[in-house]
Amino acid sequence: MNRRDAEIAEKMQINDVTRDVIGAAMVVHRALGPGLLESAYEECLCHELGLRALLFERQRALPVVFKEMRLDCGYRLDLLVLNSVVVEIKTVEALLPIHEAQVLTCLKLGGWNVGLLINFNVPALKDGIKRIVLGLKD
Repeated sequence: MNRRDAEIAEKMQINDVTRDVIGAAMVVHRALGPGLLESAYEECLCHELGLRALLFERQRALPVVFKEMRLDCGYRLDLLVLNSVVVEIKTVEALLPIHEAQVLTCLKLGGWNVGLLINFNVPALKDGIKRIVLGLKD
């Protein structure tokens, strides 16, 4: 398999993961609607991902490396699905550029390429999902 074929295969796998996470989030939102705390949506999304047999890490520590020194500054990912997709959960009035910047920073610090920013505080969840891609792999 050449490099381009490998990149296409990786992209297809990432697309499958993001599709599955978005589907799980939609099930949660459909059942609960907007108005709960982020922690409630996180718990329910984790349950739904487990039902779909998707492996994930919850509240994964994300250290900052500065001048070759690892600093544990308290940064945590809401979810990391299949060690490839960062999921950041919000319950805000509207997604702002700072929320996107937060996901981009997590992607850079962790060496991942794709993140999902999901705002559950919307009437229709499709309006609260932002897929964020680092680099040219999307």
